Amino acid sequence: MGVGEGEWRLGGAKGGRLAARWWKWAMSAPREHSPVFDTTGREAGWRQPDDLWFLAGSHGGRVVRRCAVPAGRPVFFPVLNTQRAAVPFVTGPWALDVARASAALNSAPLRVSEFSSKTFLVRGVPRVAWGLWCGLTPLPPGHFVLEINAAATDGFTVDTTYHLTVTDPAG
Repeated sequence: MGVGEGEWRLGGAKGGRLAARWWKWAMSAPREHSPVFDTTGREAGWRQPDDLWFLAGSHGGRVVRRCAVPAGRPVFFPVLNTQRAAVPFVTGPWALDVARASAALNSAPLRVSEFSSKTFLVRGVPRVAWGLWCGLTPLPPGHFVLEINAAATDGFTVDTTYHLTVTDPAG
């Protein structure tokens, strides 16, 4: 795949809706099944939606995960993101000051897009989200390496490598 191939170009409204869906998914998992807390990829398939595939972010630092992704599903994942309770009279979500942010699939750079969500509910609490995100159109069966690298100016870093095996459900 060359630069730009396989990228899922998302507009701001759709990206914001996907960011809210991602956070609902990520925050709904109990810690022992959380794809975000998982450092191996073992929990990557936890309650995935039927129409796309989420890849988990992390709580920072170096993480290497291996997981299978079904063919035919677009993939959506954070490069650097955050969320908070929606507080009255605050007009936008809390954003991180970004020092750097990149993602690459098989060494080809991916477009990183900034999305903010509208208010959404998690366990009855209104929340808003901000982040730098990437999307991929459905990948063909095979093996892929996804590298995510980001840092906020406060010293928080993300250094995640996914070894993805895209599987053909037809066998």
